[in-house]
Amino acid sequence: MTGTITRLPDLGWMLRPLTEIPGVRHAVVVSEDGLRLGHLSAENLSGTVAALSVAEAESLSAACAAITMTARSTASLVFGGGSGVRQLMLESEHGFVLFTQAGLGAHLGVATDTGADVGLVAQQMQLLVAKIGAHLSSQPRDQVAPSPSS
Repeated sequence: MTGTITRLPDLGWMLRPLTEIPGVRHAVVVSEDGLRLGHLSAENLSGTVAALSVAEAESLSAACAAITMTARSTASLVFGGGSGVRQLMLESEHGFVLFTQAGLGAHLGVATDTGADVGLVAQQMQLLVAKIGAHLSSQPRDQVAPSPSS
């Protein structure tokens, strides 16, 4: 049995409104299982990570999936089964990373520097999701049937 791999469209272009907010460095759209669906870095950045490469965006996507799964497990323990997680914020000494649900099976992640207005960034993330959430969604992949044993 042979399968085909479908290339997912890059949704990075949708992230431009976020990367134009002062203090926003990078934005990424991630499938629930950690696949990068698109990413974009703000223009004219300097510093250690001036622009996310595809490999760095894929690593950020995997980390986003791990963090959201951990948060979902934590919320279930604290609030009971079926508790969803809407938003997460990670703070470091260099800035913030915000994650939010972005449609069915997808998340949106935004990295900022310390000078960013985090409330504005979170608000704009929600507006973007409301505006184009259907495009940010990631449909579940089909189950693969086990190959028959010989």
